Amino acid sequence: MVTITALWLPILLSAVTVFVVSSVIHMFLGYHWNDLQAPPRQDAVLDALRGFNLPLGDYALPKADSMQHMRTPEYKAKIDKGPLVLMTVAPGGMAMGRSLAQWFAYLVVVGFCCAYISSRELHAGAAYLAVFRLTGFSAFMAYALALPQASIWYRRNWRMTLVTMFDGLVFALLTGGMFGWLWPR
Repeated sequence: MVTITALWLPILLSAVTVFVVSSVIHMFLGYHWNDLQAPPRQDAVLDALRGFNLPLGDYALPKADSMQHMRTPEYKAKIDKGPLVLMTVAPGGMAMGRSLAQWFAYLVVVGFCCAYISSRELHAGAAYLAVFRLTGFSAFMAYALALPQASIWYRRNWRMTLVTMFDGLVFALLTGGMFGWLWPR
């Protein structure tokens, strides 16, 4: 068995590597640019929403008050008429520093979880491929497998989900590679 403390370097280096690669993906490769679309007359939509002074949070329109309300003809008519709106209201401004710090913390947590799983299953001196497979698949589960839920239940664009899952695969391969390379001998 390998201790978690013996895996601090692959935990941190995998987090740093994924952080850098994810930044390159989002800043330079451009395939995420059209993940989200702007509605027609977005300024008018924003002005209208500002008038409601909505508290920060997640919203659904139409939204039933209860299961019984969902069964009413009035609610069913709203659903049939459309549109269905799922939105998040966030404060203005781009707090990239906070988001990047949270992203890095998340990457460290994923690395820690990969280290925990692999340290219980593999011994010091384990073959690179064994470490790569276990940590890479563990990382893939963390980075990608929960994403389809948003498309299934909240109608998120499947293209966006699949592209983000591809990113998760890249991140998982990098994580597996770092752990395989730096695994205690």
